[in-house]
Amino acid sequence: MRTLRRISPALGTGALAAAAAVYVWAVDPNTGGVYPVCPTQAILGIDCPACGGLRGSHALLRGDLAGAADNNILLFLLLPVLAFAWWRWLVSSWKATPAMGSSSSQVLPESTSKILIIVLIVVLVFGVARNFLPYLGSGIG
Repeated sequence: MRTLRRISPALGTGALAAAAAVYVWAVDPNTGGVYPVCPTQAILGIDCPACGGLRGSHALLRGDLAGAADNNILLFLLLPVLAFAWWRWLVSSWKATPAMGSSSSQVLPESTSKILIIVLIVVLVFGVARNFLPYLGSGIG
């Protein structure tokens, strides 16, 4: 029972992500009206790093790799990172080890901190570059 209690947050998060994926697969974001508008796109008229993410996820879930890349190429970097982070959380919960390092005084282990910084830099650079390089745009506006 203790194991189930430890892994239930990770399992619940995985179930919510799976349910969201099924919804995005079933309800096409290209038709509009069902999903919220990106505030950055609506207010500033520019693409944020996540713009096109729903349409790209829909295309990816339907097996359209080119369509997914066309909407948001960053999906191909972030989805494996998120999947790995979730898997690491699940396994560390199962083993009853701290997911973010063995020392209670250290919030994130050094290797995780470096990966997080690299991912954040890539996301920021992509967010700026996609507004100047047309082929990186989300196709909105």
